[in-house]
Amino acid sequence: MGVDELPSKRRAVFSKAVAGLGPWHADVEEDEQVLARRRHRKVDDDSLRLIDDLTNRPLDPLFSDALLTQQKPRSTFSVWFTRVIVFIICVAVGSIGSVFVRQLNTDPRKQVRASLVSELQQQNTSLNKLTTQVTDLHSQVVKKADSMPDTTDDPVLQQDEMANGALKVKGPGIVMTVADPIASAGKNGGLGPRDGNASSHIRVVTDSDLQDIVLLLWKAGAEAISINGYRIGVSTSVRTAGQTILIGVNQVASPYKIEAIGNPKDLADQMGSGSQPELYRSLNAAGINPQISKSHSLKLDAAEAANVTYAKRSK
Repeated sequence: MGVDELPSKRRAVFSKAVAGLGPWHADVEEDEQVLARRRHRKVDDDSLRLIDDLTNRPLDPLFSDALLTQQKPRSTFSVWFTRVIVFIICVAVGSIGSVFVRQLNTDPRKQVRASLVSELQQQNTSLNKLTTQVTDLHSQVVKKADSMPDTTDDPVLQQDEMANGALKVKGPGIVMTVADPIASAGKNGGLGPRDGNASSHIRVVTDSDLQDIVLLLWKAGAEAISINGYRIGVSTSVRTAGQTILIGVNQVASPYKIEAIGNPKDLADQMGSGSQPELYRSLNAAGINPQISKSHSLKLDAAEAANVTYAKRSK
């Protein structure tokens, strides 16, 4: 082998399996001298040398050596194990993503409203129990007071207790019935007239209306008044709590039955449309039509007593 036939470069050995390598290119039957001249063409110009290398030796020697180390084929168990792991990871990621999406789409105000409604119901239940207890205790106090000698025969004491609403009373008077308009019951979807937005569209009986009627009855000479069976005493209030009208701590709803003991004729005249045109004009415009009837015998229970803590009897 001449000097021109010697290889211009040597391959690097990266593994021990290089001894078993075979040729990667098929030899073409050509004249050895022609092949030698083609492979080892001597050119002095660097650009021609670069072109010669790209034309006759396009495959990089390092890349050829890298092909020598072929990766062993993977086993079936390894392939399926990898697939199962990837499937489990995808399911876990999808489940966690679904939980996050549901939490993002959930309105937290619903839970707050539900907790507030539950708390309000518990408070109303406890309030009703306490009211029942107060009423029972008051009844016991009245029974004890009735069983006491001498003091129950005091006309001044009886007069004061009847005027303050501490005793049950009976006598003639009038019954005035005030109810919400019929339209309020048909356009609320089964809700009360003060639920939702109904009160902004339909005029209903309010606590102010009941207060005005009670004041007019006192002015007309009524001696005892009750609304839906709850006596109006010295410490009884007529007010609105949320969407509900309360007489003291008791809830009332339409129709409102107002009973007043006094002179039936005078009370009926003073509470009629002729004596109270402004009141009737306001109520009739909203479809509220008060009804007044005379009664020869009305029975009113005692009002709930208030605890006296700071007030002391003066000599």
